[in-house]
Amino acid sequence: MYEHFFGFRENPFSLIPDPAFLFLGRQHSTAYSLLEYGVLTQAGFTVITGEIGCGKTTLIRHLLNQLPERVTVGLISNTHRCFDNLLEWVLMSFGVDYKAKSAVSLYESFVDFLIVQYGSRRPTILVIDEAQNLDPVALEELRTLSNVNADKDQILQIVLVGQPELKALLNRPELRQFAQRVVGHYHLGPLAEDETESYIRHRLAHAGCNREVFTPEACRQIHCHSGGIPRLINLLCDMTLVYAYADEVEIVGADLVNAVVDDRATGIGAAIGDESGPSTAAPRARSGAGHTTQTPGTRQSVPQRQAPANAGTGKSQVLPTFSGLPGQPSDRGTPFNTMLVKKSRQLDSAGDAADRNNRPKQTDGAVRSTIEKAMARNKPGAKRSS
Repeated sequence: MYEHFFGFRENPFSLIPDPAFLFLGRQHSTAYSLLEYGVLTQAGFTVITGEIGCGKTTLIRHLLNQLPERVTVGLISNTHRCFDNLLEWVLMSFGVDYKAKSAVSLYESFVDFLIVQYGSRRPTILVIDEAQNLDPVALEELRTLSNVNADKDQILQIVLVGQPELKALLNRPELRQFAQRVVGHYHLGPLAEDETESYIRHRLAHAGCNREVFTPEACRQIHCHSGGIPRLINLLCDMTLVYAYADEVEIVGADLVNAVVDDRATGIGAAIGDESGPSTAAPRARSGAGHTTQTPGTRQSVPQRQAPANAGTGKSQVLPTFSGLPGQPSDRGTPFNTMLVKKSRQLDSAGDAADRNNRPKQTDGAVRSTIEKAMARNKPGAKRSS
C-alpha cells in the first residue's frame, strides 16, 4: 500500500522468502560457499542450522535457483514428527511413484531411480527443510539411503536445513554414525548492527529505491528491537513504513521506529519475545524526559526515546558441541553459546505501552483511520496538502 508513496517497485520487506532479495552478508556468504562446496565435491551430508527467521530457507532457494538444469533435485519442506515412511516422501519429492508398494518395492524403486540418474550423468540432491522435526529413526533411515554408491562416486547428496534443535539431535549418541557423515556444517546467527543497516538498504535498493528512507539512527533502533533477526527486521520495517505513509513522512527516524514498537507492544513485541526466549529484563517504562523531535510531514512531535538499557544482555545457555559459535564453521571442540534476549514492556489495561505523561497516542483504530485518509490523499489526481 505504501509502494507508490516511497517509489518502490515492490514490497521490500515481505515476509515471504524470496531469493531475489537475498542479502549475502558475512555469515550467509560463508554458508552459501559451504553449500556450493558440498554440491561440487559430491558431499554425503551438508547441514545448515540457524535461529528462526535467519534466512535459511531463502538461502536454500537461492542455491536451488543457481543449480544447472542437469541436476536432479528433490525438496521436502513440510517435515513433521509423524512421518510414517520417510522413503515414500523421498520418492514423492523426486516425482517417483510410491503408492501401494511394499517396503522392498519402495527401496527398489529408489535404487533404480538413482542408477538412472547416475547413468545420465545427472547429480541427485535431496534437500530437507525444517529437518529438526525428524526423529532419530528417520535420520538413521536417511543415512542408510546415502549408502547407495557407484565406485568412488556418491550418487545421492543430502542437505539438511533446520533450527538449532537439529544440532542437539545430531549430537545424540545413537546418531554418531550419521554425524561422521556430515562433511560441512554452518550455523547462521543474527545480523550484526552494521549488517542490519546494510541489509535494510540492500532490500530497499532491490525494490527500486536508492535514496535514504531509514536514517542510521533508525537502523540502529531496528537492530536493537529485532535482535538482528532478518524476519523481525522485515516485520518492523514494514510496519514502520505503514506509519510513515500514514503521516506522509518520507524519511524514517529512530523516534518513529520506537513509537511503532511501543504502539504495537502486543504485535512486534510479542514476536520478538517468541524468538528470543524467556524474559530476563525488567519492564521498560516510557520516559517523558528529554526533548522532542519534529519529523518532516508529521502533524505532531514524537518524543525521542533512548535505547533499552538491557539490550544485548541475558542468560547464556550452553548447547551441544556439534557446531561452533553463531556464524562460524563447525568446530566440535567449541561450545555453542546463544544469548536469549527479550525486551519486556509495561502495558496498560488496553494493551498499549503505558505512557506516564498521558500523551495522546495512535492506537490501531486511529492508525487505520489515518491510513485511510492518507490513501485518499494519494489517489491519482488528489491534491497534496502543503
